[in-house]
Amino acid sequence: MALDKEFSFSTIGIVHSCFKEKFGVPRQPGLVPASTAQLELLPPYNRVEAVEGLQHVSHIWLQFIFHEFLGQAWKPTVRPPRLGGNKRMGVFATRSPVRPNALGLSVVKLERIETNGAQVILHLSGIDLIDGTPVVDIKPYVPYVDCIDEAKNNFANEAPEPLAVTFSSEAEQACQHCSARHSTDVAALIVQVLQQDPRPSYQAFDAERTYGMKLLDVDVQWQYRQDMGSKEQLVDRIEVVALTPLANHTT
Repeated sequence: MALDKEFSFSTIGIVHSCFKEKFGVPRQPGLVPASTAQLELLPPYNRVEAVEGLQHVSHIWLQFIFHEFLGQAWKPTVRPPRLGGNKRMGVFATRSPVRPNALGLSVVKLERIETNGAQVILHLSGIDLIDGTPVVDIKPYVPYVDCIDEAKNNFANEAPEPLAVTFSSEAEQACQHCSARHSTDVAALIVQVLQQDPRPSYQAFDAERTYGMKLLDVDVQWQYRQDMGSKEQLVDRIEVVALTPLANHTT
């Protein structure tokens, strides 16, 4: 029997994330445990019965849409950041968001489930999802089959070495104010995000350049420094220089 070539999916929920733009979002889930989001289920899927039993699960799989990449033509090969953006691999050997179908898959931690009348919200952490991400399915993480001890990926078997992250006195003070507004450790969130080095791998060191990303209700700005390492080699470090309130947020 021939299968239809076209399929459609319903959006079952929308992600409200601490990440407000693509730049700076972790390249994999779980790398930034302090990152948080709320998954709001939409009608008719916002039924308490639909999540019954999920409270016994610590982690869940989310299938979602790379909505900010819709309309971009896929290519059989891509340039993964892990290879410095200079070498190509087959798209199906990578997790590139530009794919034949813009479907993403992430395993995230389920902190708790909030129900209030017709509102069903899943509170998540360790996310790699941008604000507004449409979710098309939720499945429970099952450790005895989903965790494969002998699994390997010779291209990316280990996480990259994290960079050191420091704060200017002004940025540290702004962090404290932001933490108070959100009842969370914003400094820890920033460190976990930036130590993954969001900078494109092909960009050379530039001490004069200031980078920025929208996180929560602030624009986090940082610069790269170089220090002498233990092996008498220069080592990159990130210094957070400012946290500027976003214009469309009240603080």
